[in-house]
Amino acid sequence: MGSEDVYTFTRYLSSKKTVDDRSLNRPVFRALSAEVAAMSCDGPLKVLEIGSGIGTMVERSLDWGLFSHAEYTALDAQAENSAEAMARLPVWAGKRGYQVDTDKPDAIRLTRQDADVLVKLEAADVFDFIHQCAGRAKWDLLVGNAFLDLVDVPSALPDLFSLLKPGGLFYFTITFDGATILQPEIDPALDARIEDLYHKTMDQRIIRGKPSGDSRTGRHFFHHARAAGAEVVAAGSSDWVVFAGPEGYPADEAFFMHFIVHTMGSALEGNPDLDPHCLSQWVSERHAQVEQGTLVYIAHQMDFFGRV
Repeated sequence: MGSEDVYTFTRYLSSKKTVDDRSLNRPVFRALSAEVAAMSCDGPLKVLEIGSGIGTMVERSLDWGLFSHAEYTALDAQAENSAEAMARLPVWAGKRGYQVDTDKPDAIRLTRQDADVLVKLEAADVFDFIHQCAGRAKWDLLVGNAFLDLVDVPSALPDLFSLLKPGGLFYFTITFDGATILQPEIDPALDARIEDLYHKTMDQRIIRGKPSGDSRTGRHFFHHARAAGAEVVAAGSSDWVVFAGPEGYPADEAFFMHFIVHTMGSALEGNPDLDPHCLSQWVSERHAQVEQGTLVYIAHQMDFFGRV
């Protein structure tokens, strides 16, 4: 890869769609789908996605048949992600035979003989959004993909669940759970140290003066959900496993791999417990392995479906 300005987050979100598609736990998704199909809703299903990125979960939900009639609020703190979703979704939908209406700002209506879905795109911090919606808006389903490990779950869950109707459903996916594996090894001791220090950056992350992360969010979620008055109905692993086949990495997953290496290097830059030259050499070698098609990346994650 070239200079750092090529590591755009929107492209990363696009490049990981095929990784997530492969990784999401299908039995957990089927359990969610069965419950959604059995729900009795007054009107369209009301869905709220937090940390919605560029809209890939909207696309996936429709492709995988989770719903056909819905009002889907896609909330993301970064305005550029919502703007990318606004540009991307009409193109995606047009290829699948949807009629696309973008007359309203920050909203897209997708209609087809078998579907009517209104997607509302909102750029706002989730906790500011919760405060604005206090006591007013209730959703049937709350979705968060690769989101929970970015917040302090014990304090966040009650606020998040307050957005749901009584008996409302939640679907939290790609929830990190304490394992980052890169193969082949460069230096076993250095590799282990980098992994450990990288996980500590998650555990020690502070945003707005508050703890915002846990490198073992997946295994801890069961207890946190119970403490917040929720029931986990289905759970399972959703590990990322990325490697190059005979024709190289699939889709845009070489970029995904470069981005992961770049992210790890950036997170550890200036860490007093790591020699900067060793880190620089390690990052360079990992990027070279991506170019050679030899780097294998595995991250242990979990999916959860449940109700409040």
